[in-house]
Amino acid sequence: MSHAENTGTDTKGPRTAPPALEPLSERKYNKLKWRMLLAAMFCYFFFYTGRQTFGFAIPGIQADLGLSKATLGGISGILLWSYAAGQMINGNLADKFGGRRMMTAGAILSTILNWCTSFSVGSRSLSFLWGANGFAQSLGWPSGGRVISNWWGPRERGRSFGFYTFAAGMASVLAFVTSTIVVDTLKLDWQWIFRVPVLLMLVGGITFYFVARENPRQAGVTPPASVTEAEEEDDRADTAAVAGETSFQRYRTVLRNPKIWSTGIAIGFQNTARYGLLIWVPVYFLGENWKKGGGGISPLWISVALPVGMAVGALTNGQISDRLFGARRDRPIILFMIMGAVMSLTMYAAPLSVTTGIVVLFLTGFFVYGPQSSFWALCPDIAGKRMAGTATGAVNCFAYLFAGTAEPFIGGLMDSTGNTSLIFLFVAGCCGCSALVALTIRR
Repeated sequence: MSHAENTGTDTKGPRTAPPALEPLSERKYNKLKWRMLLAAMFCYFFFYTGRQTFGFAIPGIQADLGLSKATLGGISGILLWSYAAGQMINGNLADKFGGRRMMTAGAILSTILNWCTSFSVGSRSLSFLWGANGFAQSLGWPSGGRVISNWWGPRERGRSFGFYTFAAGMASVLAFVTSTIVVDTLKLDWQWIFRVPVLLMLVGGITFYFVARENPRQAGVTPPASVTEAEEEDDRADTAAVAGETSFQRYRTVLRNPKIWSTGIAIGFQNTARYGLLIWVPVYFLGENWKKGGGGISPLWISVALPVGMAVGALTNGQISDRLFGARRDRPIILFMIMGAVMSLTMYAAPLSVTTGIVVLFLTGFFVYGPQSSFWALCPDIAGKRMAGTATGAVNCFAYLFAGTAEPFIGGLMDSTGNTSLIFLFVAGCCGCSALVALTIRR
């Protein structure tokens, strides 16, 4: 009996966590790490259908519920503030419980809360449900970043986070396209903006759970010998420290680093510019200046050039930071922010035709959003892989505190002036501030 029990125990152990006796070949390991990156990209590709559709619903909500742009800007800000608070909490929880489960939970909860939001009857219910959705959405980004950091080393972080941020940029494209289809093609009421696109996010979250693995250890593999000695030491430090490390210790270590604060403030201005564009550009294109479109093109479809430019910019910036600047992140951030200010000023001041408007809007998105890939690569660069989730969450908290604070101000400005093109002047100023703060990062 005892022999059988011992045999059963010995047999069960390897099934639970099978040891890899020999390191994988480089080819097989590369295939695995690309699988994890693509799984995170696939999931996050659908995430913005749960929060970046609000701008398309604003005209319908105004007509149906009688709310002002200032009020709706405040509600948009509530989501961003809730998202910021969630980032600070959930980034740390991703380090503690694992990014795979957290990201999937976020996709499921956000889908449910979007459907609840569609049944709002006034500003209070809309504020509460949309704010709760912001917290659910915050489970996604740092959790996916945590998984990527576990599989991709420091010398490839610009590349891997460039692809991850590219997926986020393409998620904006998907959010714009699906919302435009709901409003412009299918002629559905604003409620359906919160019901139809988010079903894709639900599929993405469930798929990620079954395809991804938290780290090589949970996948039952050993990295190849080509993994650098520094990365191996980092892995051993992670294994030794996590067991007895508290959440408070992780927060204290991350927030004591002045480069985290510089990075957070710089991305705060950058993200304010980004969300200023994402939320209010659809409102701008629905205004009198663009209401008739041009050449038979609906103004809402013209606005899709913005997130397309954002996606391409993120992919490009990540590659530049690794290959052109030797993993130094501040330089591509500063370069892109300066160019983003120039393009945004061009959108504001220059007389643009439909064709040139599409091109300049594409370039505005390209330069304003592109630096995000360098910002996210900075988080594990500064804090180390062990605290990648906590650092990412802390930096993203800054990003959304800034963006959320600006939203009611932008809405009030448009209410008082009636000039929706002022969004581009505001964005240019934020880009300039981000570039100035990025001068202090020096990483």
